[in-house]
Amino acid sequence: MSCNPVNVAKDRLQQIYQTIGAPGRIRPSINKANRTELNPVYFLARSATVYPSKTAVVHGERRYTYKELNRRTVALAYALKEQLNVRRGDRVAIIAPNIPAMLEAHFAIPAANAIICAINTRLVPSEVAYILEHSGSTIVFCDAEFKDLIKDSPLPKIIIEDTGLASDPYEQLLQTGYSKADTLGWSGLDQTDNEEEEVSLCYTSGTTGKPKGVVFTYRGLYLAALGNLIEAQLNFDSVHLFIVPLFHANAWMYPYSLTAVAGTHVMLRKIDYDQIWKVMVDEKVTHLNSAPTILIQLVHNPNARKLPKTVTCIVGGSAPTATLIAKMREFGMEAAHVYGLTETYGPVVRSYYQPGFEKLSAEELAKQLARQGHVYVVSDDLRVVDSEMNDVALDGKQAGEIVFRGNLVMKGYYNDPEATAKAFKGGWFHSGDIAVRHPDGYIAIQDRSKDIIISGGENISTLEVESCISQHPAVLEVAVVATPSERWGETPKGFVVLKPDLAADKIVDGQALVKFCKERMAGFKCPSSIVIVKELPKTSTGKLQKYVLREQEWKGQQKRIN
Repeated sequence: MSCNPVNVAKDRLQQIYQTIGAPGRIRPSINKANRTELNPVYFLARSATVYPSKTAVVHGERRYTYKELNRRTVALAYALKEQLNVRRGDRVAIIAPNIPAMLEAHFAIPAANAIICAINTRLVPSEVAYILEHSGSTIVFCDAEFKDLIKDSPLPKIIIEDTGLASDPYEQLLQTGYSKADTLGWSGLDQTDNEEEEVSLCYTSGTTGKPKGVVFTYRGLYLAALGNLIEAQLNFDSVHLFIVPLFHANAWMYPYSLTAVAGTHVMLRKIDYDQIWKVMVDEKVTHLNSAPTILIQLVHNPNARKLPKTVTCIVGGSAPTATLIAKMREFGMEAAHVYGLTETYGPVVRSYYQPGFEKLSAEELAKQLARQGHVYVVSDDLRVVDSEMNDVALDGKQAGEIVFRGNLVMKGYYNDPEATAKAFKGGWFHSGDIAVRHPDGYIAIQDRSKDIIISGGENISTLEVESCISQHPAVLEVAVVATPSERWGETPKGFVVLKPDLAADKIVDGQALVKFCKERMAGFKCPSSIVIVKELPKTSTGKLQKYVLREQEWKGQQKRIN
């Protein structure tokens, strides 16, 4: 054997490759010829091998091919393990908008056998602190724009300047992993040997007032990604514009779906309607996901124009109206209405376009498509049941709760066995959404049994808002319900009884209480208005009747959600 150090190194690498495989190849996690654990990181390794020169990421002037995205991701995985001492099962938090680093984290953190905890950038420091503590996160990545959210956190911090320059702390961290990424690659990273292992922790507003951590598994992410791929008809030529923030249920698993077919991820730091139209035209976008509230603003933007090719718009959060569907079609945008929850890995139900729908009027078509529809092919069927778990009649009249089971149901709530047991009562996941089922099997949501408001696609716990308002020294009693909103679908509205015998200078009005809330919680959670009332509706035993307030707000509406 040659004594030349270079030749010695080459010989050593050759021995390693013979033992564990080539750098681009993922080492098998279990030694079985007929089984591989389902793991979405495999999608990236494959696409980088098959289509290394294909554009994977577009972020302003920056472009990364699949070879480059793969290299950056693998380098981050090594940096997590060797520089930051991340171990299997550790929770790694990230607070960032839709930028390349956020996308890379969705692959690198699982590749390091850790659990990604993507946190909403719209929260306030106290809310972020709660999630970091409850999740047991060991480190936090944070975009520079949002670093004030973690200024008091004792956790180690990696600041992302989102420049792509060598001076960016995030890029400096990647530099420490490039050597092994270029020599060992995937073959030096042990992948999970249990597809039921936790891989993602997403916090969603809970009915207890505090957000609950929804646990996803490798298997669930993998199958949800395939479900999206089928439903959105993603392929090699797909160019997806990421509007839904990746901290929302890992943006419905689309980072994995799109990577599986080597599509192009177009990242967007913030909602800017002028920029969205420019990007859709310049990058020849084919797909996007959004809530109707965003799409309404988009189609009424002065830059709206007929697009060169049809854009498939997966619409969630609420049903698109006839007016919105028609307006979208003017510009070459086709709406596909979906429904799901964080607990179901995002969308799991779709309102399918049926033969004959093309003959319907715009209003009748919208009415049909406003129904939530049927489950994805990768999910078990759902049910609509009464309080005794009996299926409701398929008559479009008898209401019941939507319950799910199967591959696309969360593993459970993190460190909350009581809430998990309650959600899984009877062997089904209870959504809290009230619906009817039509003769054709389509479901249509009528109301929400949980104390949750969905405003512009954001989940808001009415109990959390009530807790905030009740902290004001002038407040005696409070109730918060959803009220219709033309822009956001629905927003919180508060009803407050003030304490008796307040001094004149201690009496407050609704506007003062709204301001009080804005100083203590994320803006999207704050009530659009607060009304001072003499008393709240109650039963003879003193139990609050929030349904009376809801009926008052939704009078004249066919449904109690919007």
